Amino acid sequence: MKIKFLLTLFILLCLACSCSVRQSSHVSEALDTDSIRYATGFTIKHYDGYTSAEVHDPWDSTRILQRYLLVDRSQPLPDNMPKGTIVRTPIRNIAVYTTVHSSIIDQLGETDKIVGICEPHYIKTESVQTLLRSGQIADLGEATSPNVERMIEIGAEIIIASPFQNNGYGQAEKLGIPIIEGADYTEPTPLGRAEWGRFYGLLLGKREVADSIFRETESRYLALKELAASAVNRPTVLTDKRYGSTWFVSSGESYVAEFFRDANVEYIFSDLKGTASLPMSFETVFERAIDADFWLIRYNQPINMTYADLRSEYNPYENFKAFKQRNVYSCNTGNVPYYEEFPISPDFLLKDMIKIFHPELLPDEELRYYHKMP
Repeated sequence: MKIKFLLTLFILLCLACSCSVRQSSHVSEALDTDSIRYATGFTIKHYDGYTSAEVHDPWDSTRILQRYLLVDRSQPLPDNMPKGTIVRTPIRNIAVYTTVHSSIIDQLGETDKIVGICEPHYIKTESVQTLLRSGQIADLGEATSPNVERMIEIGAEIIIASPFQNNGYGQAEKLGIPIIEGADYTEPTPLGRAEWGRFYGLLLGKREVADSIFRETESRYLALKELAASAVNRPTVLTDKRYGSTWFVSSGESYVAEFFRDANVEYIFSDLKGTASLPMSFETVFERAIDADFWLIRYNQPINMTYADLRSEYNPYENFKAFKQRNVYSCNTGNVPYYEEFPISPDFLLKDMIKIFHPELLPDEELRYYHKMP
């Protein structure tokens, strides 16, 4: 009964204070518009008394997913705002669904603002794990079915989650808590994905910090891209491996393909249209990639994979040129913070790729995520 009472009370408060407003008779002109250089998924406009942040629909360019109206929590609500979801900033209590978004918040120095997180067993960020162990961050369970009652108990002011096409957020949508549509993973370029940190910085009152971090990341990334362009050789590369009977291949307009272009290598499937991963049979992949010079594999398991393990998993793998010539590089995502770091620091991953494909350009660097398979 107590939980039901708290749930009802919380929903009423949220609906009264932070859900949405209808368009007024007069909407003010933008005073300033943030220059977004790479990201295609959001726009930022600053008005007198509030900031409008629009997240675009990745699957339908004619519409937006959400318009967030960011208002300083110390100021009254302006009377000239358009329709949208009101978010009082800076945010003090955040529920997070993904490791990537927890890492972005940590990068901005606001880890203590996280009060709940889904699937914490995937988290490798030490500062987040420390707060989890101390009980300052609550375990909200699985991202597909989070503990909404726990969200209420910990006083989450917003939820940051990744949207998926034709999918909602279940019971969380009924709480009245603003859900931030973190569509950064749909960006087609590494720097576009990293630039979303500027959007999250606005939520946390860290606009200048977020802009500075992104500019530094951009500078390092572009310098590495220029370095890679100087390489004489341009090897070919294959990625990942089959799961069950299917091999999911990154398309030629995806951020994965963009990484390879920036690393100055030829991605075997660069001609595939679109940004999504496409299912293929082993035979189709083998026909096109049998002579690829390098093979990059990601997996998650307690012990690092060897060539013997790879052959044991599926014997035909040994027929790839990269297998025969021992040019397979693997990334055990269970042991390194690959998924937490590269979306916000793509220069880390680009440096790994240059070290693998053009080792002469970075003779003194160590690999961060990938290692030559033993």
